Amino acid sequence: MERQGAQLSAIIKEQWPHAKTILDASCGIGTQSIALAMRGFNVTGSDLSSGAVERAKKEADHRALDIPFSVCNMMDLSTHHEGKYDIVLSADNSVPHLMNDQDILDSLKQMYACVSEGGGGVITVRDYDQEERGQHIVKPYGARVENGKRYFAFQVWDFVGELYDVTFFLIEENLNSKEVVTKTMRTRYYAISTQALCELMTLAGFEEVKRIDGMFYQPVLIGTRPSDT
Repeated sequence: MERQGAQLSAIIKEQWPHAKTILDASCGIGTQSIALAMRGFNVTGSDLSSGAVERAKKEADHRALDIPFSVCNMMDLSTHHEGKYDIVLSADNSVPHLMNDQDILDSLKQMYACVSEGGGGVITVRDYDQEERGQHIVKPYGARVENGKRYFAFQVWDFVGELYDVTFFLIEENLNSKEVVTKTMRTRYYAISTQALCELMTLAGFEEVKRIDGMFYQPVLIGTRPSDT
């Protein structure tokens, strides 16, 4: 959290030095929202997952941070959130949860509508041009031991065209009893390229759209809302 907050803050301050307000349009459990609030930004967060929003609220309360979190689909941002924000953010490869270009464009238009003049949109995504395509692709996360238990986590990717299903496996082994419990979570992504996303950001109204590498663990796509005058 600390690392991501520092990295995103550096990007925002470099591109929009006067930015103070941020709308995190896919806040999840609050990783980026909380990190940026701790760095002095006035943050509002929303997410489609009610469970994630409840976790974000607890994490913010634990840190004595006043961050308004709510449940909202990215495609309804402008009707759900009042006012404009200096920055609208969607991090951690959230945009590719949308399954086609039209849904992504509609969501980007919603993000644009929430950005004040001279403000910006910030999106972080996987670089799918660098990813292997196929079936049964294993992405290991390694193992760790905690409180007498060993945990091993990995993902399995299965592509069908430009869409792919992800199954996340978490294996928990009790080192004393040798009992093993396996949990799985599943989701689907659209493996859209960063170039295509930049083009959609431009279609949504953003200008000076570009990709930034080397400042975050994923490619960062940014664009600015120009003055309406």
